[in-house]
Parts: sequence; C-alpha cells; structure tokens
Amino acid sequence: MSVDGRHAVVTGGGSGIGLAIARALHDAGARVTLMGRSVERLRGVLDSLPGAAGIAVDVADEASVAQAFAEAEALAPVDILVNNAGAAVTAPVARTSLDQFRAMLDVNLLGPFLCTRAVLPAMTRRDYGRIITVASTSGLKGYAYTGAYCASKHGVIGLTRTLALELARTGVTANAVCPGFTDTELVERSLDNIVAKTGRGRDEALAELVKHNPQARLIDPAEVAAAVLYLCSEQARSITGQSLVVAGGEIM
Repeated sequence: MSVDGRHAVVTGGGSGIGLAIARALHDAGARVTLMGRSVERLRGVLDSLPGAAGIAVDVADEASVAQAFAEAEALAPVDILVNNAGAAVTAPVARTSLDQFRAMLDVNLLGPFLCTRAVLPAMTRRDYGRIITVASTSGLKGYAYTGAYCASKHGVIGLTRTLALELARTGVTANAVCPGFTDTELVERSLDNIVAKTGRGRDEALAELVKHNPQARLIDPAEVAAAVLYLCSEQARSITGQSLVVAGGEIM
C-alpha cells in the first residue's frame, strides 16, 4: 500500500487519529503536511516526521483555508487530503445552544467542505486524488446526547457520497472512515466528563463508552490510520463513496 512520493495533507494532524494517519502515510513514503490551529503544537510532532511541514489553519474559515492550501500547493501538488479536524460536544438536544450546534457544523461539516473544495480543481486537472474524511459511527446511527455531533457527521457522509458521484469519471475518489470510540485525547475528555457528571469511577465510565462495541474496547488510532492508508492506495481506486467502519463490529 505504498503512497511513495504523494503529497498528503492531514488536517487536525497534531494528535490522536490525525497524527496516527500522518505517521502511517509518512512511513508509506508520502510527503506529509500537517494542518492545525496551532503551529506550535504541530512543531512538537514534526521532528518525528522527517521532511513533513506544518501549516496553521482554521478549517471553518474560508480565507484561512484558502491561504493554507495555497501554501500546501506551493510545497507540492496535493494528491491526498485527509479531513480529520473535528470537535465534539455532548448535551441533550433540548439543552444544546445554537452556538454549540453551529460550532459542530462549522468544524465537522463546513471544514471538510472548504478543504475539499480547495483541492478539487487541481486534483481533477491531474486526474488523480484521494479525499478521505474521518467521520464517525455517529454519521451512520444516532446516539443520545450527541445531536449536534451526529448531525454534522451524517452531513459529511452525505457530502462524501455526492463527491463520489461527481468525481466518478475522474481519477479522484472520496470516502469516509467511521471509527467508534477511539483511544484519543477527545475520548479522555469524554471520560472525564462522565466521571464529573455522574460520579462513576473511570472503569465504569469506560465501560459505558465501549458498551456498543462487541469487542468491548476502544479502537487504536493506528487501526483507523491503516484503513485510511488502504483507501489512499492504488489498490483502492475502485472504492469510492464508501463509509468504512472501524468499530469492532458495532455497525454491520
């Protein structure tokens, strides 16, 4: 599954799933550019990825995205885009503020739209590209207390399917990867939130998170990265418009 010489941009690449994806692509021969809100945070991981670049971006801001991808294209044509930057908020729908709902749509749906739109003209001109969005099992089913998050992830899967149809006669594919609860800082914060709000112990809180996973465990970020790497490969050129679930059998 070599991606040797391909230029891959990974948003939200400074930690968690994004960093695991960046490492997998780098190890498979890609030239990697990490994008994130903080260049300082990105610099903390660039030393472990020789030749990688870091670019600041606010994925929900049109001007910021345009500038960031102009900088990336100046380094090398972007062959692979991994829309990984995301955020999560938990609250019952009745207690979800308009600002919270908009924030989820801005980062999780508007962000992939803006970043994808930025790379499409050059990809279609070259008749090659891989667009992969890290969605979630929340894009395929509902979960209580995550209405805004679920709505944004359902939206990005719809966007992915539309892209696949529009790009079907080109060499560009569009797919989503849908992890279950994954062992990242985001899930650590969710565990902290459950403990604080319910008074449960951490083991109980973890059991609550993984109860939907038949394997009863958190997903390793490297497992998500392996799925992304496959979708980037030449062997996956006929796979497009799909939502690849990495969740221990939670969704079948």
